Amino acid sequence: MSHKSVALVTGGSRGIGRAISEKLAELGWDVAVNYVRRADAAEEVVTQVEAAGGSAIAVQGDVSKETDRTGLLEQTLEKFGRIDLLVNNAGIGSPHREDLLKLTAEDWDLVFDTNLKGPFFLSQMAANKMIEFIGAQGIDQGKIINVSSISSYAASTNRAEYCMAKAAMSMMTHVLALRLADEKIQVFEISPGMTETDMTARVSEKYGSLIADGLVPIRRWGQPEDIALAVEAIVSGKFPFSTGQRFDVDGGFHIRSF
Repeated sequence: MSHKSVALVTGGSRGIGRAISEKLAELGWDVAVNYVRRADAAEEVVTQVEAAGGSAIAVQGDVSKETDRTGLLEQTLEKFGRIDLLVNNAGIGSPHREDLLKLTAEDWDLVFDTNLKGPFFLSQMAANKMIEFIGAQGIDQGKIINVSSISSYAASTNRAEYCMAKAAMSMMTHVLALRLADEKIQVFEISPGMTETDMTARVSEKYGSLIADGLVPIRRWGQPEDIALAVEAIVSGKFPFSTGQRFDVDGGFHIRSF
């Protein structure tokens, strides 16, 4: 069993997930870096983690598939012998960004399976393993961090399935936090705002203009490193009397104002 704390980061090969994986390595964690297609990108992150003095593996898997979720956890435990942190970061946007009156069941299922069903059942499996390790005195406590979105409360009629899945992830954070508090597992939600990644590249011009015009009080794009810093704050142990908390990393977008 690894003597270091161990994290499984889904969608850890690019964007926000990559920044989180590399930040955890800087903090001395061992990391399982999940990817779906880009093995080369995942291996780049593994190299960065190892350069920071940590140990890492790239684990392929689609969180929307039960067999893949099982494989992610099994490979993490096979390599490191423990799991202290699950970061549910993997997700997809609306495939077609169509008006909700044209939304198809296929797009709905794809988004909900990836952005909600997958994270929930992976959390279920990880929590049960954490409970085993905590009971055996292998680890002191566990943590689950769900990466949601400002779209959990800011509605978009051409991304209805994405907004609803992220809104449900917020409730998922609450129910997991409530159930797992007695098990010494804390659950948190990080809600990123408009963050500069390949996922937002196609709307960068539109939202860049809106941000400059004051849509976000702190007038800049969020960066993946901003979310990674929030993860650092959570895993540092500075919030021992908190669970179910949402951390808004959105430049102040959530503030209602006239």
